[in-house]
Amino acid sequence: MRINYNVQAMNANLALNKADSRVSKAIGRLSSGLKIAAAKDEPSGYALSKRMNLQIEGLSRATQSSNDAINIINIADGALQEVNSMVNRMSELAVKSATATMTDEDRELCQDEIDQLKKEIQRVANTTEFNGQTLLDGSFDLKGYSDNLDVKVATYSDEVPVGKYKLPDILLEYKTVTDKDGVSRQVLDAEKTIESNEAAAAAAASLTPPQFPFPNPPYPDATKIDSVDGTLITIKGANDFSLTIDVEKMVEVQAATVSGVTLDITGLGAMDMQIGANEDQILAIRIPNLSLKLMSIEDADVRTQEGAAKLIEDSKTALTYVNDLRSRLGAYQNRLEHTVGTLGVTHEALTSAYSGLVDADMAEESVEYTTAQIISEASTSVLAQANERPSSALQLLQ
Repeated sequence: MRINYNVQAMNANLALNKADSRVSKAIGRLSSGLKIAAAKDEPSGYALSKRMNLQIEGLSRATQSSNDAINIINIADGALQEVNSMVNRMSELAVKSATATMTDEDRELCQDEIDQLKKEIQRVANTTEFNGQTLLDGSFDLKGYSDNLDVKVATYSDEVPVGKYKLPDILLEYKTVTDKDGVSRQVLDAEKTIESNEAAAAAAASLTPPQFPFPNPPYPDATKIDSVDGTLITIKGANDFSLTIDVEKMVEVQAATVSGVTLDITGLGAMDMQIGANEDQILAIRIPNLSLKLMSIEDADVRTQEGAAKLIEDSKTALTYVNDLRSRLGAYQNRLEHTVGTLGVTHEALTSAYSGLVDADMAEESVEYTTAQIISEASTSVLAQANERPSSALQLLQ
């Protein structure tokens, strides 16, 4: 028998410490409900759980962002619905003014209403906002730039590849128009401008490979001037290639040719909405400019029968423009609604996996706690008895 080192008590104390540690862990899991509360519990599982939690939080934010995008589209579409109604009203007034039974005074009254409708359309374009950002004034339309201050990129289709395009010479043909007050002015002659440039392209093609209007890929042989509306010249080509330039400044000085102009088509400017939890999971929402000029009703004038007849056709163009814009927004909204649904399913699945990884099984932990508590109590009792054993050595000295 030994009294200096009580090995039995040391063994009992070691077992008691282990039991106490098990009790502490079980209490921690039961009180927090977590199986992995710290890195020491399971290092690899802890790292995996943090990555999963980051993804879950990102999905929640992406869902909110997608819902914001849907709200933005609802606001824009609501405004465009009113614009649609105003264009219809302008068409009615044009039809009314085109009738020979209308007097000049009657047409003047119709023109007053049309002027107010135009102002309201412009006001809608300038003031329809979401979170302080204007939606319909072209702020979120694709941007393009020209190296000539007198030539502007008005708009272009999504199918126009990003890059720089050098325009060849474009011939401008004019005609004289006289308004109701007898004032004459020079305007672009759409038919002659198209015909002259087609003839120029044909002449160039007889000497060199076709190069009109863009000498470089992707569409060197298939593009041509498709329409001239006011000061807007639209160039179209294969694969839905469509690009419109505004030569208003050149028309003001009666320039004969647009020459040596380089266009920089950036493909940038759309509203980028984060619709996923990871980088580059973005939906670019393009909202074209609600412009009276692009709608072809900037110069709407029904004070003459000729002007009224023109507005009847122009109002169809305007209606088509607005309907195309609304269709584009509607397509975005349908996609975003599916996006929100997909994000919800993914969020649910990831949350389930995350719960299985970090959440404690309360029944299992209760069993563990009870077992550890019993072992701890038993170890305490055995330690007390082991501490009493050296005292029996004193009987040998009696």
